[in-house]
Amino acid sequence: MARKTFFSFHYAPDCWRASQIKNSWVTQDRKSAGFFNSVDWEEVKKKQDSEIEKWIDNQLVGTSVTVVLIGSKTAGRKWINYEITSSHKKGNGLLGIYIHNKKNSKGLRSKKGRNPFDNWSITRNGQKILLSSIYPTYDWVNNDGYNNMGIWIEKAAKNAGR
Repeated sequence: MARKTFFSFHYAPDCWRASQIKNSWVTQDRKSAGFFNSVDWEEVKKKQDSEIEKWIDNQLVGTSVTVVLIGSKTAGRKWINYEITSSHKKGNGLLGIYIHNKKNSKGLRSKKGRNPFDNWSITRNGQKILLSSIYPTYDWVNNDGYNNMGIWIEKAAKNAGR
């Protein structure tokens, strides 16, 4: 089944890596959302918060899975947090992919970032449960994301009942 997938990532430091990963997804005849060029992003980030939230919400329309591409500074970013929250509320399957081992355009790797799902919890049967214990994370390089991302996305969708 074709999945329209939203990709969440910290734009400035991770755009090149994220684009490489997204391109491996769409070349396999799949659809992505949450990708835009630097000119678009410069325009979006000039807007008021409510307009940015509306833009993100519109990007999430029709998606069934959200992939958080985890770079060295992804966790705790305002708009990453909003995308995770909105995706969870929407019922999207969620997963994280560490991208620090993927070389950037200059051939450099970065430091491994914190798991952004550690910042969120839900309560079930009176117990606080971190989203990091619900939503899996993978390493793009070490877990062969190029060949396995489709499997990860499908698993996340099925876990969310989508």
